[in-house]
Amino acid sequence: MLARLHSVTLEGIEGVICEVEVDVGSGGLEKPIIVGLPDAAVKESSERVKSAIVNSGYMYPRTQSVINLAPADIRKEGPAFDLPIALGMLSGQGLVEFGQINEYVIVGELALDGRVRGVNGVLSMAMTALEGGFGKMIVPLENAAEAAVIEGLEVYGVGSLSQAASFLAGELELEAEVVDVEQIFNVSSKYDVDFGDVRGQESVKRALIIAAAGGHNIIMIGPPGAGKTMLAQRLATILPKLELAESLETTRIYSSVGLLPSGTALLAKRPVRKPHHSSSGPALVGGGTVPRPGELSLANHGILFLDEFAEFPRNVLEQIRQPLEEDIVNISRAKATVSFPAKFMLVAAMNPCPCGYWGSNVRSCKCSPNQIERYMSKVSGPLMDRIDIHIDVPAVSFRKLRDRSRQISSEQIREIVVKARAAQHDRFGDGKVMTNSRMSHKQVENFCRLDEGGEGMLKAAMAELGLSARAHDKICKVARTIADIEGSSSIAAEHVAEAISYRKLDRKL
Repeated sequence: MLARLHSVTLEGIEGVICEVEVDVGSGGLEKPIIVGLPDAAVKESSERVKSAIVNSGYMYPRTQSVINLAPADIRKEGPAFDLPIALGMLSGQGLVEFGQINEYVIVGELALDGRVRGVNGVLSMAMTALEGGFGKMIVPLENAAEAAVIEGLEVYGVGSLSQAASFLAGELELEAEVVDVEQIFNVSSKYDVDFGDVRGQESVKRALIIAAAGGHNIIMIGPPGAGKTMLAQRLATILPKLELAESLETTRIYSSVGLLPSGTALLAKRPVRKPHHSSSGPALVGGGTVPRPGELSLANHGILFLDEFAEFPRNVLEQIRQPLEEDIVNISRAKATVSFPAKFMLVAAMNPCPCGYWGSNVRSCKCSPNQIERYMSKVSGPLMDRIDIHIDVPAVSFRKLRDRSRQISSEQIREIVVKARAAQHDRFGDGKVMTNSRMSHKQVENFCRLDEGGEGMLKAAMAELGLSARAHDKICKVARTIADIEGSSSIAAEHVAEAISYRKLDRKL
């Protein structure tokens, strides 16, 4: 007897609706055959399904069964097919009569005792189910809240195979999972750190406000203990609050790789990723035999903080150049190309020399000029070109460290940032470019016109610093953001001057 059900498989973070066909024969071998490009985890499902059915009190067919996962030209991965295969086995034997089973998309891993375990990527699966015209979905109990954030989809969480079978047979009533998205954001969007914790470093705070307001990449250079890491950790607290569309896109990335915290339906705060400088290229950018997102994609709509920037292998750093420009990571394999979103702000931090104290007024530097030059050259010119703001972070004096006066809070700074972002939203309006840092060259020409004084300053800086065309555009974009913060519709000479001051690391290569 033939049973048909629907499930979902993932390609990267994108879902594909699959039809699960289970044909329980009347004779032949006992061991079932799974076809349709299954990976090892799917092939092993026959053993899990067998034990789960028997231990749930049902009879397992002792005849040959054929399980087809269609479309057959897409590789099926992971244990999410366990539950639909088991339900197909029960239906194919005629043991349980499922009335409206074709209205549901079903996913779930089975334990040997019949319990349903959670699976990765349920948010993407739920989005795919709704886009595919399905209005109902059965998922593991621990994934129910995650899937239920998709409006218009009825999600039913089940804890066991017998519970799922009884529900589909009409013998058990289950309530559809309900999630209050607004409540999630109200409760989970609060940070434990605040910009008010930072003493001194007013020039660096100013640079970070500009970076946040325009979505600009920034690098901080200073001695150990100057507060670079502390500042980077607090940058997310002054960015605009995460919107639902941004949260969904980022959450599905975390869900697909199993990094979504237990009991979390949605990420309500912008992610801050801090990979170690020993990270490999695939760990940072993404990849592997089965392509999966790397740190760049995990920082989507958030911050990628690369501490000890010059200690990263140069070949690894060069791999982030294209994603910085295109906001996407493309991983090519022989049979397919997988794309992952990577819309992040790069925040880098490094010492000015191997010992870390070149230019410091606290300790003397013991490095030779050649050592300093070799150290700074570890970061290539083309990569530095893609970083909009370069800022020195000096050591903080004792007096400022002990200052107990009230500091400006993250909430106050965020108001400045949100106001500047609103001006950019009104300027672009099309939804494709939302911040000044994402402007194309043509948009720079249209929206970043300089007065005579600004033109003269930029011309002199181009000649003196040997700036590239990309650096020219970066200065214009930063000047536009400074003007937005000041509430100015035009870019004045002082805005250009400040933007030029943030290109200190540019050098002729």
